Amino acid sequence: MTQILIGENEAIESALRRFKRQVSQAGILADVRCRMYFETPQEKRKRKASSARRKSRFRGRA
Repeated sequence: MTQILIGENEAIESALRRFKRQVSQAGILADVRCRMYFETPQEKRKRKASSARRKSRFRGRA
């Protein structure tokens, strides 16, 4: 669980920025987006295969 302790004289904006950074580094939003809808095992395989194809295509250019 992500937790932020706010200092005595700290602005809420800076605390919110730190919170957002921690949430993105923990991968919480990506996980929530993946679990938003049920995905069958076949759909998971298709998604992973297309992602791997996309990644390999970009790696080949460099």
